[in-house]
Amino acid sequence: MCGIFAAFRQEDIEAFKPKALQYSKRIRHRGPDWSGNVVANKTILCHERLSIVGVDAGAQPIVSDDERYILTVNGEIYNHIQLRAELKDYPFKTMSDCEPIIPLFKKFDIDAPKHLDGMFAFVLYDKQEDRIIAARDPIGITTLYMGRSSEKKGTVFFASELKCLVDECDDIIAFPPGHIYDSVTDKLVRYFQPTWWDAKKIPTTPVDYKLVRSTLEMAVRKRLMAEVPYGVLLSGGLDSSLIASIASRETQKAAKEIAAQEEGIDASGTLTGVDGEGHLALNGWARLHSFAVGLPGAPDLIAAKKVAKFIGTIHHEHHFTLDEGFDALSDVIYHLETYDVTTIRASTPMYLLSRKIKAQGVKMVLSGEGSDEIFGGYLYFAAAPSAADFHTECVTRVKNLHLADCLRANKSTMAWGLEARVPFLDKQFLEVCMNIDPKDKQITGEKIEKYILRKAFDTSDDPSAKPYLPDEILWRQKEQFSDGVGYSWIDGLKDLAEKSVSDEEFANPKAEWGDDVPTTKEAYFYRLKFDELFPQKAAASTVMRWIPKADWGCHADPSGRFQKTHASAVEDIKK
Repeated sequence: MCGIFAAFRQEDIEAFKPKALQYSKRIRHRGPDWSGNVVANKTILCHERLSIVGVDAGAQPIVSDDERYILTVNGEIYNHIQLRAELKDYPFKTMSDCEPIIPLFKKFDIDAPKHLDGMFAFVLYDKQEDRIIAARDPIGITTLYMGRSSEKKGTVFFASELKCLVDECDDIIAFPPGHIYDSVTDKLVRYFQPTWWDAKKIPTTPVDYKLVRSTLEMAVRKRLMAEVPYGVLLSGGLDSSLIASIASRETQKAAKEIAAQEEGIDASGTLTGVDGEGHLALNGWARLHSFAVGLPGAPDLIAAKKVAKFIGTIHHEHHFTLDEGFDALSDVIYHLETYDVTTIRASTPMYLLSRKIKAQGVKMVLSGEGSDEIFGGYLYFAAAPSAADFHTECVTRVKNLHLADCLRANKSTMAWGLEARVPFLDKQFLEVCMNIDPKDKQITGEKIEKYILRKAFDTSDDPSAKPYLPDEILWRQKEQFSDGVGYSWIDGLKDLAEKSVSDEEFANPKAEWGDDVPTTKEAYFYRLKFDELFPQKAAASTVMRWIPKADWGCHADPSGRFQKTHASAVEDIKK
């Protein structure tokens, strides 16, 4: 993953270029490996590169052979090997997984993103037609913003992060996931139209456990596409543990295949990724490392260590103190570009861990975001009045992931040039699991949350099968990340906010906040920090705050500990 900035139809583009390079520099943390830019007509595309695939020859922006198309991409295209085979008449210049976007656009125009399997945000400029195209992946795993200036009519700006646009634009939006922008129409159009998108359409397909398992395994396999050291974020909860277990199996399998190959193969000429038959080709780096973070003695650390030993990863346990977390809050809010309470709580440990991981030489990790939204894993889902309501809430939560968990996973890690990939949000996996009858997903007295996911990886009825996880992990109750790193973390944040925000301040919120008024001192504390970092009015308009589902008994505090069904995470939770 990388960082991109683009300005389309900017008057006196050469004079603007130094400013554009400074804006791009603000996100160099996303791409510390190289910087590039191309100016054409009145348009500039800038790129900050994090090299993971096509390391030797994947610099961007990528310019087509005839110099008509200029492309800058932030993300990973997992089906690039298949696309290259389908578009073999195009004269590819690099080994980059992103380059196929150019011939794909030449063939399908604005339908090109429909053919991509990956996480991405890209801007493509057609020099001949003076036309710009921008698109974001279906769920919004990769961040992208779009801005305009009332003083520069007709100019459109794009950037991976808000901070690139706040000094130039007074109208900024978070680019909607699954959409494409075309300067010809000056409109955003949704290209992602899966069968499950209509939340009122309740599926009736019964769960197929084998299909759930095989589709998730393929999703993980795709995301092991890398030519650099990689690892897994391992909290010890169900989601990250399953991803780590599958990744461990896949890397061990790939390592055996690498060892069986003849020596002396030139790695620079080998494509990395999954081919049309679903086989994974790795370019070395086949040893899996796992990473966990928490306060000393945290529930997650105990569980993560158990999982790592069971699946055979090289495990790294990192600790942080309350003061270290408090000291990082301003930096976290600067990188996250939000003042949402639950996002900041969970992002701070992830931000601190990412720095440790990058210092150990790792550039890519797999993470477990998305499972709770797909399967209704949050504990408040137990109060869903019906299966239809359960499903509607799942669809709503998946659609909003780009404003919360995806934003956290992307920006917390990319703050240190570390890329996070999320297998649960694979298009094919979503197509399977979002079409399961919600009656099979509902939490009941007999079925714990995410029962069908647990059951799909339960091999206890097959004595010959190697278990994916220990039973006490496979059937462990949901523990939100900000809770699992240590219960005193959230308690400490509340105490800090109480000391920092007076009763008088809290009773008199800023007039410019309008209806978006913090309801707790902790939320007020974060909003003040955000305003200090991003005083521009347009900045706050891009933020979404978590709103509790009160009619389902969801507590105003986003911590899972406030749900009636919550049990201590250090206890063994079994079926």
